[in-house]
Amino acid sequence: MKNIEPIPVKSPLKGEWMVLNSPGTKVPSHGTDFLGETYAFDLLQVDWSHKPFKFYKKSILDYILGKVHLSDCYCYGKPIYAPISGTVVEALDGYPERDPVQPFHDISVAFKNAWFFDPQKHSIQEVAGNFIIIQRDETCVVLAHMKKGSIKVNKGDEINSGDLVGNVGHSGNSTAPHLHFHLMDSPDPIIANGIPCCFREYELYLNGSWIKIKYGIPRNEDRIRF
Repeated sequence: MKNIEPIPVKSPLKGEWMVLNSPGTKVPSHGTDFLGETYAFDLLQVDWSHKPFKFYKKSILDYILGKVHLSDCYCYGKPIYAPISGTVVEALDGYPERDPVQPFHDISVAFKNAWFFDPQKHSIQEVAGNFIIIQRDETCVVLAHMKKGSIKVNKGDEINSGDLVGNVGHSGNSTAPHLHFHLMDSPDPIIANGIPCCFREYELYLNGSWIKIKYGIPRNEDRIRF
């Protein structure tokens, strides 16, 4: 694959986040090029004082027993902003979320979709959940797994980077409330190729202090803030 210069984007979130499944660590970041996900990111919020890191406020036993609800998850419902200006070419809402969050159930859903998803037979919402796609010229941004009923834009809307578009959720192929986003070269995920991107500006927590980063690509488990 030829080297492609990463496209700078504005952060789709505010505050402090953990990076997972990052193209800064491996490509393809999610283990697949399917649906244009080659350079995709996952962002979630965790309790950094607890090892292993928890994305919820209750105990690990409560999580295993299915007693952790969406309202117990640190980033659930946090606002999502458009990373680029452009046209909303898809906005699909209404897909149910799983509450409570339960590891065995959520992981089984992820494995089922990874192995058996067929775009000819299944809705893309089974993977993406509630999602939007924003297009600017030949670049499209996907924001996925959003909270049911939270999407604030409609197909055909012209929006600016930084506009509020919805909220973090737990819909589709999600094992924890988080934001999945990636860039691709077509508004149709089935045929799209992934496009690398970098954040225009963020801060990285390193050795006890925050360091300003410009046009960077964070790595897995980086602690960053926007």
